[in-house]
Amino acid sequence: MIPYDTYFGYKHRYAETYAGLPVVEIAPEEQEIPDPASAAVRISSGWGENYPIADAFDVLLRRADTARVPALVIGGWEDCYGTSSEQVVGLLADNAARFPGLRSLFVGAISSDEAEISWIQQSDVTPLLEAFPRLERLEVRGGTGLELRPVRHESLRMLRFETGGLPAEVVRAIGACDLPALEHLDLWLGEENYGGDATVADLAPILSGERLPALRHLGLQDSEIQDEIAAAVASAPVVARLESLALSMGTLTDAGAEALLGGQPLTHLHTLDLHHHFLTDAMVARVTEALPGVEVDLSKQEEAEEDEGEVWRYVAVSE
Repeated sequence: MIPYDTYFGYKHRYAETYAGLPVVEIAPEEQEIPDPASAAVRISSGWGENYPIADAFDVLLRRADTARVPALVIGGWEDCYGTSSEQVVGLLADNAARFPGLRSLFVGAISSDEAEISWIQQSDVTPLLEAFPRLERLEVRGGTGLELRPVRHESLRMLRFETGGLPAEVVRAIGACDLPALEHLDLWLGEENYGGDATVADLAPILSGERLPALRHLGLQDSEIQDEIAAAVASAPVVARLESLALSMGTLTDAGAEALLGGQPLTHLHTLDLHHHFLTDAMVARVTEALPGVEVDLSKQEEAEEDEGEVWRYVAVSE
């Protein structure tokens, strides 16, 4: 399965590597540009500076051998909370021939210090899959304005959407895509208040696995309907072929865990990620005992909040 090294994690902190390569920022003209084949190249507008993302992209095109760039990280563009990523997507798609070796791409690598995840204005990212048929890894951060159309892509092995609210239309489009090589799929579904309006029914094509024959990792995370998702996963055909499953970061309670334990066997999994959950101590013990050969992450045990008789549980990432 394709190795995965998180660039942020949900605490939104930058990592020093991406796709197994050190991240190197391409900035003003005077900076020496390293060998692009040995790094994940990052470009951004430069916060607090008059340095548009188009200028950063132009520097990259003029001063680096872009044919040798294996990984590209797109940080913030100017006014990313008021302007969509359409220009960024267009620049990449229009210049795809200059990046024949590109295999990994992250669009919207923006920390929470720069913009909250719900502020990031995305756009239709379908042109990236159409323009880069040999791309193996695509990650997108931010769900506001995000669009995707169903496509067939022969090479994509990892697809990740980090959002505080993933639109149902995007979830349905993912389920309608033909991705025969896809091994790793992560969806941060988020809250309805931030655009995360997908239902379990929207996830059904993904859970069937029919268009995802190579899938080995599935993450359906950060959801306020995490119990419903767990219940659906308990009988989902795709689970039998998975090596790892992530139902973390959401509002999972004993009801969802009970559904998981009462469903199909999970003992074949290498890892089960349930961190950031609302399970009782007794259920934590039950899950651990039921899956002795599985690496189960039950960290970040949360407690529900009560206010005037109402019980509130929160996902890990929303705004």
